[in-house]
Amino acid sequence: MGMPVDPRPILLALRALKLGDLLVAVPALQALRRGFPDHRIVLATTEWLRPLVDLVDAVDELLPAAGLDHLLDLGGREVDVAVNLHGRGPESGRLLTAVSPRRLIAHAPDAPDGPVWVDGMLERERWVRLVRAWGLDADADDVTIARPAVPSAAPGVSVLHVGAFYGARRWPVDRFAEVAVGLERRGHDVVISAGGEERERAEAVARAADLPEDAVLAGRVDLAGFAALIADARLVISADTGAAHLASAYRRPSVVIFGPAPPEEWGPPKNGPHVVLTDASRRVGEVFVEDPDPALLAVQADDVLDAVERLLAH
Repeated sequence: MGMPVDPRPILLALRALKLGDLLVAVPALQALRRGFPDHRIVLATTEWLRPLVDLVDAVDELLPAAGLDHLLDLGGREVDVAVNLHGRGPESGRLLTAVSPRRLIAHAPDAPDGPVWVDGMLERERWVRLVRAWGLDADADDVTIARPAVPSAAPGVSVLHVGAFYGARRWPVDRFAEVAVGLERRGHDVVISAGGEERERAEAVARAADLPEDAVLAGRVDLAGFAALIADARLVISADTGAAHLASAYRRPSVVIFGPAPPEEWGPPKNGPHVVLTDASRRVGEVFVEDPDPALLAVQADDVLDAVERLLAH
């Protein structure tokens, strides 16, 4: 016996990017869930994000999307509504046009009656604005996702997330170590997280801060375990990465150090317990380079520790 076929019409949303990109689209996905309660919501995104997509209540199914180079395979199913939460054409638009949706929700010119794309917007607001143009009720701060079923590997700790996908966002090892030492002096239990490929960097921070090896969780927790770690954290300190967006999703106090990307576009919700540190006057804005952005390097360890004091004083 095969699985029963879901009789609901399909709403297909495209957002085939990384962890932070998924999380900033959550408010728009929640709005789509409310606006199309009788549809099966299928999110076309990268397969490795599945453990996190499972925590987004608005999504019924993940459809693996290998970037924008391959057409989406819906197994012959028809698409009632397609939503471009990825970008604006031509590449992302071509993928959605190819599934021949009955209705397309997208920016102009992909959808002739869609809103005009505006550069420099807060990314959560961009997608909320898109679905609002079709009459849906949406809130850019509606970022909450479910907690993972797995327990945290270290509940109640302060997480220093030292990883970043590109060097432009990598705050120096010695500064992370100085923050770790300062937090320990203030009575925090500190762990160091990063992607498995950055375990050496995480170990370097731990050595410089004289932390034990078991304080390094880089490469020791999977994506669901990482979400659980952030969900139960006392505090999160990170560059502008997926870790910072998870802290927003779980309303954990966070200090976010911004480099090439402006916080006006990628920053946390203003109503949450979050502090943003950067120096916009020094920003170069090159995201895909190996050298840390000067806006990031302008932030010192004492700036982070002062921000922690302000955050946790409330």
